[in-house]
This record gives sequence, structure tokens and C-alpha cells, in this order.
Amino acid sequence: MNTKAQSQHNYGGLDLFRIFAALMVIAIHTSPLASFHDSADFFLTRILARIAVPFFFMVTGHFILSDLFFPKNPSASQSGRIFSLKTRAGKYLCRLCLLYGFSVLLYVPLGLYAGHYNNLTFSSLLRMLLFDGTFYHLWYFPACILGILLVILFSRFLSLKGVTVVSALLYLIGLLGDSYYGIAAKIPVLKTCYDAMFHIFSYTRNGLFFAPLFLVLGAWAGNTAISSVNTNLDYRLSIRRLPSALCLVLSFCIMTTEAFTLRHFGLQRHDSMYLSLVPVMFFLYRCLLSVHAASKKVLRTTAAWIYILHPAVIVVIRGVAKLLHLSALLINNSLIHYFTVSLLSTIVGLVTAYFISRFSNNYSKGKKLLPKATGIFPGTERAWIELNLNALEHNVRFLQSRLPNGCRLMPAVKANAYGHDAVIISKTLNRLGIRDFCVACVSEGIQLRKAGIKGQILILGYTHPSQFFLLQRYRLTQTVVDYEYAEKLHRSGLKLHVHIAVDTGMHRLGICFRSPDLIASVYQMNHLSVDGIFTHLSACDCSNPECKSFTESQLSAFYRVTDYLKQNGYPCRGLHLLSSYGILNYPEAAEDFVRPGIALYGVLSSKGDPMAASLQPVLSLKARIASVRTLQPGENAGYSMGYTAESETRIAVITIGYADGIPRELSSGGGNVLIHGMSVPIIGRICMDQMLVNVSAVPDVKQNDIAVIIGTSGSREIKAEDITMQCNTITNEILSRLGARLTTVVKK
Repeated sequence: MNTKAQSQHNYGGLDLFRIFAALMVIAIHTSPLASFHDSADFFLTRILARIAVPFFFMVTGHFILSDLFFPKNPSASQSGRIFSLKTRAGKYLCRLCLLYGFSVLLYVPLGLYAGHYNNLTFSSLLRMLLFDGTFYHLWYFPACILGILLVILFSRFLSLKGVTVVSALLYLIGLLGDSYYGIAAKIPVLKTCYDAMFHIFSYTRNGLFFAPLFLVLGAWAGNTAISSVNTNLDYRLSIRRLPSALCLVLSFCIMTTEAFTLRHFGLQRHDSMYLSLVPVMFFLYRCLLSVHAASKKVLRTTAAWIYILHPAVIVVIRGVAKLLHLSALLINNSLIHYFTVSLLSTIVGLVTAYFISRFSNNYSKGKKLLPKATGIFPGTERAWIELNLNALEHNVRFLQSRLPNGCRLMPAVKANAYGHDAVIISKTLNRLGIRDFCVACVSEGIQLRKAGIKGQILILGYTHPSQFFLLQRYRLTQTVVDYEYAEKLHRSGLKLHVHIAVDTGMHRLGICFRSPDLIASVYQMNHLSVDGIFTHLSACDCSNPECKSFTESQLSAFYRVTDYLKQNGYPCRGLHLLSSYGILNYPEAAEDFVRPGIALYGVLSSKGDPMAASLQPVLSLKARIASVRTLQPGENAGYSMGYTAESETRIAVITIGYADGIPRELSSGGGNVLIHGMSVPIIGRICMDQMLVNVSAVPDVKQNDIAVIIGTSGSREIKAEDITMQCNTITNEILSRLGARLTTVVKK
């Protein structure tokens, strides 16, 4: 029941409703209105409260089973659906079995006291454990376990549509053994079949007939959930929420009519399953998904423990009431009885959730004291990237100051934010009010979504057609790389958001500016929502006349396209042309967005750019000294005897190498690092994991001291631009290839 809802998707509506559903389960078991009006109590406990358990099943299907049919790995095939304890569903089943086992043991004393286990046989024990539950409310656990196993089994042979059909047929079979049993009982063949079934289990409200359909509906919801990420969210939700709410009210009215009709004719054997319960749950879940609220783990945990513990609370209240001679108030008055049970169950659930949270936190802290897979203890990293987020904010404000009102930053956080850690950078930018990003590929976009990044995420590169469903699932905006690609996007049948790239001369991606009619035709593809149109200025970083002339020709070509579109009635919203150097050199061409990349991180592509003085580097690169030793004259160090000491020389081993992104071009005479505020030369050949430096001029160098490869030490600084000059490359390359095994530390 306590599924792991991801907070980045804002499933707060589901979490809040869990508490309501748990309180409705209490209502079923206490009949709050029985003392006042029989029909009112029937409505509350046999109609309204019947949405509780299907809701729990749907949440489980949403978060546990949707990956079976909408795999995160687009290459996953039918064979990839084989059940494993390592999958999300497998891990959840293990936890569910443990919780079921705990609950069974918890209620053994009450079951013995109530006589539930009198005349217990092996077959009746199996019946309780596999179908009925060992206490009246525990049937949910075996139902959920069996339902999940059935859906997993069906998924090996059928698509989600096929599994839905089979689950619906099972539900119809169960329906005739539940609310419509009076009809089945009048048909001899059916009566014989159902009577045989009821020797195996007490009700068709179980994991075989009841659970699978709602689990599958939840799996559908897992692929179509609405999340608060797009800038037009409020408008879209206002459109979707109203029809769903109206359909919910209508279907619930139908279910109410259905239930009272069945009651009038006495057809029910048990009244958990209705035909109209299915549309009620479908539209209810859609409404809950449209609630824009952050997820709360405490609500999930509390609701689960309310469900598990409320029968024990009922027993306690009845015992205390008899002991204090308050039975007339606390038991015979059904409404007060219900509120007392609900209040105490909620308190007990909250307290239990609190202690479980404390235990979980302490356990997590204990795990943090152990080395991770990389062997890192906090504060003792071998080599790391240090981020100055204040510098990032400074750069954001500086770039914004060069833009006209209404122009928004769409930072390029591709290539792990140019080596700066895309998640940390994007979360910081979100906090600074930035809601638009661009990345290179679909996997980078998914990474940001999973980390809770909100706003538009534009994929600048190519996405394979087999991954188009991921664009919709993670609400990513795809670049139209050419006209044929636009047709493939359209033929997918998915409603996708796109930006059209216009090739104005770089000849990398985009529809040629000389074919504005083809660009216009993309607007006519009804499966595509064109949210933007852009080009890339390939020579805007260069100030010589030839580059300026080429850039101006690109600008002219782009505006000819937009003029054509406007003249023919096509909206030209979401225009963007400028990357980092475009912002610095052509700010007058800023439109709706700009795409800062390297400048956002406080560096420029090469040394000597005048604008560099206005930016602050965000990244420093540091490593520890592993060893200090002395070479005698004539001794060699490093691979292939790459360095020979001419005199007595002290050398230090720095714990960083080319596997961490250090260019080998810095070997022997090319590069320096900073130690104790002094510049020392790199000697010998840079190794995969270490490099050597000459520290003869630096006093008191010792093991575990820090060497700065990029950044400041004392009054000295090594900039990324300094390294690019020594390696004949650009800062983009140096920073973006920094190794994945480097730890990222945020500077305090």
C-alpha cells in the first residue's frame, strides 16, 4: 500500500486521498450511520467507501507495474518482462509479503481471542493465507500479491491492452459472485461453478477477480499522469479537470443507482464489486492526478498504518468503553464510535509513521557512514569538482541584464551541464526562477525529470523513433531535425511538443531556410504542437569581418522564414537564436529565449575574451596528494622514464589522471597545478589515475594536501581557459569530459 510515489511528479493529490481512503475502510468496519438511518449507512459504507480499496490497487499499479508496459529502457522487449526480485515489482512484492507476515503475527492474539482459528485445518489455513486473510481486513495483502503476480504473468504474453481485456473478463466473473450473485444463483450451471469456487475462497472480491483490473488501470495511469512541468500547466489542467470531474459525478450517480437497485432486488452476496465502479475509479484517479501538490511520504506511511492497525484500535476502544461503562456513548452511538476509532487510528498511524521514519533516517545515516561503491567518505574524496553556486547566480543575473524584457534564459545543461553536474545546476536554476532548459538527448532529459526539474526541456539532438514514447512520458520537447523527421514524429500518433530547427547555414540540423513551405507544413501536423522555432549561429564567437557577415546572413535567413510564417498565419512563438557568444556579441537578436551554455558556467571558449571579466567561474577541480618522495639526480619518474631529475627533486603524486578528464597534453612542461598557493609543474606522462608534479619549491607538502587543477589557491588562479591554450582546444571540451568518477561538492 505504501508505494514510493516520486515527489518530483507532484502526486500530492494521491497522498492526501490515501488518508481519506483509509478512513473509508474504517467506515466499512464500523458503520457510522447505522444508529441513524440504514440507507444512509448503506450509501456511506457500501457505495462511497467502496472506492477505497480499488484506489489502493490503482496506486500500486501506477507506481509498481507501469514499467512492465512502459519500460524506461526503450530497448526492453517482451522478454524483459520476466519477473525478477530485482525489479521494482519484485522488490515491492518482497516488502508486501513481509508486511503481510508482520500483520498476520500482529493479529494472531486477537484471532485466537475471537475464535477465528477454531477447528483450523491445513486447507482452511491455506484459504486464509492465500485469499481471505487471517483477520477480516488482511484480505487486501494476499489480493494485492496475487493480483500483481497475475498481471506480471499476463504481461509476458500480452500487451497492456490484452492484459486489460483479460482482467476485465475476470472482473465480470467476480461480479457475478459478488453484487450480481442473485443472477448467477438462478442459473444452475453458474450456481454450481460459484458454489465450487466458494469452497476455495469466501468471496470473489480477491486477488484473482478483483485486484487485476484496478492494478492494470493504475498501470495505464502511470503512463498518462499529468505533472506540473509545462508553463501552460494551469491552462491544460483547467481543461482536463472539469470533464473528468463531471464524468466522475455522473458515473458515481450511476453506481449509486446500481447499488440501491441491486439492494432492492436482493441480488448481492457481497457488495464490493459494481459495474460502474470501474469508470468511477478511472475518472476519480484522473481528478486526483490533476491536483498540483507535492507528495508527502508521511501521508503514505500514515495511511498504511491506519489501515493495518484500525481493527486493533476498535478492540481497544470497545474494551475501554466496557471497562469505563461508556458503551452507550462510544459503541452504541455508531457515529461517535466511528470518529473515536478514526481519531485514535490516525494518531496511532502518525506515531507509527514517525518512529518508522526515525528508524529509516537513522538506518540511512548508518549506511552513509559506510563507503559507497566509489569508496568515498564525505570530505575525503580523492578528486572532486567543487561548485560555487553563488557564482552561477551571478552569471545568470549578468546574462539576464543583457537581454530585453520578456526574453528568458533556456540554459544548455547538456553533457552533464558541461561537466558541472546537470542535476545540481538545474535544481539551482529552478530555484532562481528558470523554467526552460535544453539538453542533447532524451536520456539527459529523463535524468532531469527524475530529479524533479520543472519546466520545458528541449532536446536539441536526434531521438530514435523507438524512443518517441519517452518524449510523451517525460514531457520532453523534441527538436525537428529535418522535414522527414517531422513526418516520423507525426506518424507516431503521439501528441508531442516540438521546436523546429531552421538550417540557416551551419548545415548541421534543421529544415533549410530556403524551404519555408516545408517549415509551415510542420505546423499543420495535428499530432505536433510547435512551441518554438530556432537556429544556431555558428560564427557568432568570431569578430572578423567574414564571420560577422556570415552571422548577419544567418540572421537575415532566419527572419525571412519567420516573416513567411507570420504572413501565412502561422504563430511564431518561442523564437531563439543566441547561444553564449550570441548573447555577448548580438544581444539585439534576442527573442523569446536564449540558450547560454559555456558562459553560464563563468568561462568562455578560449582565453582573451573581453566578456570573461564579467563572469565568475562556477567550477573548481581539486585532488589530493597521495605521496611525496625525493628523486636523486639522474633518477627517472613516470611511464617510459618520462621525467629525469637533474638535481635532488621532491615530487608529489596527485590522485587524478586522464580517466578523470585531465588532458595528456599537459604532460611534461605543458601544465601546472596549484599547491599551497604556489604553481608547480606537471612532470612525466599523466597516468590514468595519477599524475606527478615537482614540489621542490613548495615547503611542507605532505600526504593528503590539496592540489588545485582548476580554480584558486591563495592569490593564484588556474582558469579552464589557461588549460585550453596549452592543449589547443576549447573550454567546452575540457569541462564536458571531466570524468564521471569525480565527486561533486557544493561550496559552502
